[in-house]
Amino acid sequence: MPTSRYLALLEAPFPEREDVIALLSPSSDEEKAALFARAHAVRRETVGGHVHIRGIIEISNRCSNNCLYCGLRRGNTALARYLMRPEEILACAKTITDAGVRTIVLQSGEDRRADAHEIADIIREIKARTDAAVTLSLGERDRETYRLWREAGADRYLLKHETANRSLFARLRPSTDFDVRVRCLRDLAELGYQVGTGNMIGLPGQSLADIADDILLCRELAADMCPFGPFIPSPDTPLSHAAAGSVELSLLTIAVARIVLRTVHIPANTSLGTLDPDAQRRALLCGANVIMPNFTPYRYRVHYRIYPKTLRETPPLEGLHRALEIIRAAGCTPATDRGDSVRHIPPA
Repeated sequence: MPTSRYLALLEAPFPEREDVIALLSPSSDEEKAALFARAHAVRRETVGGHVHIRGIIEISNRCSNNCLYCGLRRGNTALARYLMRPEEILACAKTITDAGVRTIVLQSGEDRRADAHEIADIIREIKARTDAAVTLSLGERDRETYRLWREAGADRYLLKHETANRSLFARLRPSTDFDVRVRCLRDLAELGYQVGTGNMIGLPGQSLADIADDILLCRELAADMCPFGPFIPSPDTPLSHAAAGSVELSLLTIAVARIVLRTVHIPANTSLGTLDPDAQRRALLCGANVIMPNFTPYRYRVHYRIYPKTLRETPPLEGLHRALEIIRAAGCTPATDRGDSVRHIPPA
């Protein structure tokens, strides 16, 4: 039986740091089951029972940073670099919206050489041709670049803080600065973006307290979307021989994040599915409400190697079909709206 204290924490309206740490460490299978059940209930109460689908296009694998954990790091000379042409990106966007997906995610490495005006032109074209929301995940840029993209029509921006532990951040991301990262997130929110941030679970040197701080930072920033997925070691990086993050701890984090953050969108990350074919379905049953199939053409996707994954050339809609299978297996239904943050939906 779950302890009375643990059951009380599940119902706490505004958990503090020590409460979050306690929630992340259930002492029995019964407590874990109670956590997952409560997270699933909170999800249905706050963001509904549908699952939102976002279509990802990995537009470039070029990166200016040298993070120790990422296969796209600048120092990885074994990786063939690419930059998709605008017409290729627009063709992928059409495939996504023709399939009924209402959000397009343009993702790349943190390439500070990327032409901001060309990206703005692509955003304008997507918005002119479709009614889809556009999410950007292009890394740290200056406020004026974020303003340019927002004025071009971008709706959302995903910039994971990765870890709220400053010393861990400095060690794992030697070419970046934690305060700059947070400033970027605040700039994005002030410019009217729906903002996403989150962490990796199982980074070398990470503690449960660190994960609790990650969740609480998401709350402090009033984030609209929060991905939490396991660390997966990548070849040709300094952490290539480190242990992978735990799927179970990742699911616990998703569940606790749902209880603490309530109305945020939380994806069932592809990284979960890489470690465990059933983990994305399980994530949808413990608080997640988003799934993000990849629409990047195979000739590019094979080089977008943040972490190793098994890839085979498949039809363009294969990823969407798999996502729909996972949604159905979880007893859920796909959403038909854009899936905007509840804080950004105008009142009726």
